[in-house]
Amino acid sequence: MDIAENPFSPGAGDPPPECAGRDEILEEARILLMRVKAGRSEKDMLLTGLRGVGKTVLLNKLEQLAKNTGYKTILIESHEDKSLSVMLIQPLRRFLHSLDPAVNQLARRGLAVLKSFITAVKVKYSDIELGLDIEPELGAADSGDIELDLPSLFIAVGEAAKEKNTGLAILIDELQYFSKQELSALIMAIHKMHQKQLPVVLIGAGLPVLPALVGESKSYSERLFQFPSVGPLSFEDMERALQEPVKSRGVSFTPDALKEIFKMTEGYPYFIQEWGYQAWNYADSPKIDLKIIKKASAQVMDRLDKNFFRVRFDRLTPAERNYLRAMAELESSPYRSGDVAEILKMPPNAFGPVREKLIKKGMIYSQAHGEIAFTVPLFDQFIKRTVPNFS
Repeated sequence: MDIAENPFSPGAGDPPPECAGRDEILEEARILLMRVKAGRSEKDMLLTGLRGVGKTVLLNKLEQLAKNTGYKTILIESHEDKSLSVMLIQPLRRFLHSLDPAVNQLARRGLAVLKSFITAVKVKYSDIELGLDIEPELGAADSGDIELDLPSLFIAVGEAAKEKNTGLAILIDELQYFSKQELSALIMAIHKMHQKQLPVVLIGAGLPVLPALVGESKSYSERLFQFPSVGPLSFEDMERALQEPVKSRGVSFTPDALKEIFKMTEGYPYFIQEWGYQAWNYADSPKIDLKIIKKASAQVMDRLDKNFFRVRFDRLTPAERNYLRAMAELESSPYRSGDVAEILKMPPNAFGPVREKLIKKGMIYSQAHGEIAFTVPLFDQFIKRTVPNFS
């Protein structure tokens, strides 16, 4: 097998050769984009799922779908140390300039409102030229309160888009990193888009805690958004993800090989790509059988341990590692905080700061009070291999 011809692509956000098991989500997004473009109401979309399930891949695919539907797009990834305001300024500036503000009065106004917004959030953007010697519009998006200013800015942007008979799709990854105030402002801005029937769509992605965060932020959020779950693939979808990319090359996986891969990966897309990639490299004939998969598995586990898992584990303090090791002792997810504390022989409130730091680092999440779970699939098995003796 020629390694250079290997069709599989294990990587962070790398598109797989076959996007299996996501047809329903793609169809929901297509309906959303088409309805909003036609001036009809539809719930915006927030994808939820663990790391390694393909949320970023889906966002990239949905961005292309939006472009094909006639939208202009903004795709950003949130960070713990960067505000929503700062991340939106440059993309919104580019979008408004694409609407030709020299002749489009509402695009010109949008730039004026954006300039007011920049001043209000005290962002140093002296190196940004908004163009056309535009003055800020006093009294528009300039209060310094993002919950008031962002909706005003979005209205100006949405009106400019509508005048040019186009739409704007804003796609944001890792939404859970936004502060409560930022998330609230974003929800309020999208609410305004619905009320005024402006062609601005939000498609976001985040960890499974996202619906709870959005719900806590604004009580009407469940009426604004749909929350498709991006989870592990079924056996049939995994089979399609593996067989389709190799079929044109005269290669196939045997039934026993597929069963073994499903057992090892539990259907998680990133891991499926890893097993497919190594199986191709180890194969010495067009039939990739169980023997090849077992040979490849040792290499896959080594790669996952050294890269996918290890990079996350090395960021942790000894106390944080000990807490995760105690979690790994428990049988099934989600885990009760009290049960973890019992294993560590300490009262539950003693681990509040450690638990909060692990949540902030994106290692665990809490979807319900007193419950926690790993954000990375199969991470409990890695911890047991790495820290085999627990005390």
